[in-house]
Amino acid sequence: MKPLFGQVTIVGLGLIGGSIGMAARRRGLARKVVGLSRGEATIRRARIRGAIDWGTTDPVRAARDADLVVLATPVDMLTPQALRLARVMRPGGLLTDTGSTKAAVVEALDRCLPHRIAFVGAHPVAGSEQRGLDAAQADLFDGSLCVMTPTARTDRRALAAVARFWTRLGMRVVTMSPARHDRLLAGGSHLPHLIAYALAGSVSPGLPRPPQSFTDVTRIARSEPDLWDDIFLSNRQPLLAALVAFTRELERLGRAVAKGDRTSLRRRLTRAKARRDALEA
Repeated sequence: MKPLFGQVTIVGLGLIGGSIGMAARRRGLARKVVGLSRGEATIRRARIRGAIDWGTTDPVRAARDADLVVLATPVDMLTPQALRLARVMRPGGLLTDTGSTKAAVVEALDRCLPHRIAFVGAHPVAGSEQRGLDAAQADLFDGSLCVMTPTARTDRRALAAVARFWTRLGMRVVTMSPARHDRLLAGGSHLPHLIAYALAGSVSPGLPRPPQSFTDVTRIARSEPDLWDDIFLSNRQPLLAALVAFTRELERLGRAVAKGDRTSLRRRLTRAKARRDALEA
């Protein structure tokens, strides 16, 4: 299949960036896949693992010939990195990202990017509690969802090109506003991580082997805090709204337990189970 781009540059060679590189090379999406990282050791490892054709620690060298730059770094770094790289990209270059929150980044780049560079916000909803290049997989995105968040200012040709990129990586692409994305992900992803951290932090250690139910529920609390604090704070208001709704439901369950109210407790548990079963259907 014909490559979509001459050069794709991936900024950040961790789990997501490394997996994008592996998948892009395996599927022939670009003639060259270039990696930008702060460390030479990471670049060498990325080449060995097949995530890039070559890499550099120099942003200018990495971006100046890129047709598409993919920002796969923590959300607090996305805007400054995009603005810095856009200054050296050639006219007509495309930027996309992998950030878990969208509204603040998209608003800033819509306003500040030079007109010769087009940005399309994206969030490939894939990954795990693992982190780093060693966890990267070429099939990480197969069958997963990618949410793209265009605005009225988004160039339509750029949107189509970036959608083809994510689709060719094996993802199902949907579009929605940045604000709607952040509301939905607050409840569907960010709140579960916050709850997992809270549960893991609230239980006193002592069991030689925790029950499987505890390890299942708290698995994502093994995610790196320096990644998730950025996500929580950048999506603060939607996350707090989701937390209020969760707290209300938890209090209702608590009251039923405190009163010994089996009827109310059974009703709420049954309602919750039906909603969970519906997700599988």
